[in-house]
Amino acid sequence: MPQIIPVNYREDILPEYQGTPVGLLLEYHNLGRAVGSSPAPQLLIGMCMDSRKSLRIPNDFAFVLRTAGANMRDNEFRISYALAVGGVRTIVLIAHTDCGMARLYQRRDQFIQGLRDAVGWDEARAVKHFEESAPKFGIRDEVDFVLHEANRLRAIYPRIMIVPLLYRVEDDLLYQLRPDPAPPAPPPA
Repeated sequence: MPQIIPVNYREDILPEYQGTPVGLLLEYHNLGRAVGSSPAPQLLIGMCMDSRKSLRIPNDFAFVLRTAGANMRDNEFRISYALAVGGVRTIVLIAHTDCGMARLYQRRDQFIQGLRDAVGWDEARAVKHFEESAPKFGIRDEVDFVLHEANRLRAIYPRIMIVPLLYRVEDDLLYQLRPDPAPPAPPPA
């Protein structure tokens, strides 16, 4: 199981993030570091569009892309722009607890009915839209998804630091994530 590591003190920040924009993000949001303004964006934050999450960061500290489930698929051009033109060299992906995309299939009927009632779509169009889109946007587990999404982006942007984090809506804090440790190698035969 992946490790979920809290940040209650500066010493809790993992060594690989200390002195980086990731460490600053954790200090601003979790530890109450004074928020002034940043001379230029330090990182790109990819996070869910869920309205329950608000980050405590300075103005101009980060580019922020908000998408359902923090799924960055089809956002590669925007990411590339932040890297190539915006000059950031760090990406933070923030999943959150109680994500609607993790329960997407449970809301299928509500989704279809909502498109019918609020938007005026006929049922066939709403069903088709759900059936075509849900596999792309639905996730099983928030932590596993953000770890895999970070790996996917690392393959695209190999020189960029890409860090998955978890936002707990229960306490409004960010948590560091470490993937499952690799299983031990079997003994030689």
